[in-house]
Amino acid sequence: MGATITRKNRCFGTRNPLARALAFTCGVFFLGAFLFRSEAADVRTAILKTATSAKDAVTSQRPLNSYYSEGLGDGDDTPMEKWESADPEPTKTDVTNSSRTPSMECGYDMDRLCDWQKKYQLQPKFEYVKRYVQVSRQNIPRKSMTKLQQQFLPDFMKVVDTKKTYHAEECPEPLTVPVTMSPFPNTANASDFMFGVSTTYQRFTDPRTSPVKEWTYWLTDGQGTSNGGKLILMLINASDDDLEHASAKLRAAGIDADIFRSNPSMPMAVRYLTLVPTMYYHPATSTKRWLVTADDDTFFPSMHALTEQFEQYDHTQPMYIGTLSEDTQQTARHGPSAFGGAGVFVSVPMAHLIASNYDTCRSDAAVRAADSGWGPQGDILLRRCIYDHSDVRLTLLHSLWQLDLYGDPSGFYESGIKPLSLHHYRGGGWHVAHPWHYTKVASVCGEDCTLQRFQTGDNFVVANGFSVAYYPRGIDFDANQFERTFAPAPEDKGWNLDYAMGPQRPALQGTGRKISWDLQEAAVQADGSVSQVYVRKHDDWRWKNPGGSWMSDVDGVMELVWLPEGRE
Repeated sequence: MGATITRKNRCFGTRNPLARALAFTCGVFFLGAFLFRSEAADVRTAILKTATSAKDAVTSQRPLNSYYSEGLGDGDDTPMEKWESADPEPTKTDVTNSSRTPSMECGYDMDRLCDWQKKYQLQPKFEYVKRYVQVSRQNIPRKSMTKLQQQFLPDFMKVVDTKKTYHAEECPEPLTVPVTMSPFPNTANASDFMFGVSTTYQRFTDPRTSPVKEWTYWLTDGQGTSNGGKLILMLINASDDDLEHASAKLRAAGIDADIFRSNPSMPMAVRYLTLVPTMYYHPATSTKRWLVTADDDTFFPSMHALTEQFEQYDHTQPMYIGTLSEDTQQTARHGPSAFGGAGVFVSVPMAHLIASNYDTCRSDAAVRAADSGWGPQGDILLRRCIYDHSDVRLTLLHSLWQLDLYGDPSGFYESGIKPLSLHHYRGGGWHVAHPWHYTKVASVCGEDCTLQRFQTGDNFVVANGFSVAYYPRGIDFDANQFERTFAPAPEDKGWNLDYAMGPQRPALQGTGRKISWDLQEAAVQADGSVSQVYVRKHDDWRWKNPGGSWMSDVDGVMELVWLPEGRE
């Protein structure tokens, strides 16, 4: 066997001098008798030097406590690498034989590792952990944090060298996580909704900003067929050929969409308002209950939850549903409008009222009144149209999220939240996130488990689909509070976000108390499992000790493979 996991045995610890001598003698004999077939890895430098001819040996292994030793003071800046050759005192670990679990493969796919090394600009040698997760769907409520008895790392961190090759290892027993019996995304029925989006042809086609992948998640069954939701797309600066190209692209993805050319001479606020009458007069509206305005970076993670929520409202009455910004200063600036990035929902009767007063609502005077000091705002124009021509007022739905946040969004996505919408995740001044990848795991465990948290016995927390975080000094904070890793802008008054999020706990960045691997990609495999790739850079500005040194000198990759129920 190649690159085996170092067994834990206190009775033969490497701290014992006699044990060292015996181990060395046995090692030399073993190498001579079997012509270097042994490829076992060890943390001791001497053993590594002895095994230099074994190409398949793992470069090194790191005990879990090498991130931070409890014996060090709060200000100690000892990096991980100084503990590489320390003598751990291991204990026995049960290991599952991969021959009994053919669906589990703990080999080293060097082509993939090399691809990741180039794609994410990792060091030639980096930590790699592969962990299987077995889903257990149960008739239980969704918990923000589910505590597991199992250890995330049953043994050591291993460092791989992309210039070498390795033999397969035995797979540890998979983590077993209980999740709710929530529905799968491919069974969603969005036929009650019509969505309207206005954007430029350039943003639609640019791979960095194109929303097509995200739309395939919440507007199709994931296999090229519409889930009943209708999309009205209005494109600015698009030729006839552009419209045809866009239509063909959406059709190929299985998205039921009609595309129109938007009038570039209209102010942006008016183009936004125009979405409502455009949807209202569409023939398909006769089968819809809710017309929704959204941005091209609005994402709906759970169409089942969205549909269930809107069954509580009376669609036969004029209704205006949405959420305010989480930032109170944004609400103070723009007024109590439903913020469009989170999604604005109007019933068909309300859309009739807006369409009937469209000319008045888009007049020059109305546009000037919609200027909040940051230019005319479509959200304000729509709200004033409704308020000026009816007694209807905004119905707040707090699980829609505008996400007017800057900086590191971890504190939001790691909170165990179950959002109905996400926004502003493409950067450009706002935060960067990858919800299309986050939600891939829902095909295995159901929509409720996206962003659900699982805490292991060794102080790892998997925020499913977003990150794997390790807390070397334990979790001694209120995990039900948002970690304030982000900030409002342009002015942070300290309490801007409290009404929507509650007071937030202090961030752990730069404290040495947390280090995390962030999801970069996910894929549904041919066998139905889902692979998630989490990456950590050693020089990530967040993961420093109090004195300013890095918590680790080595980059890291964690791969979680989620197994559907029934796989063993």
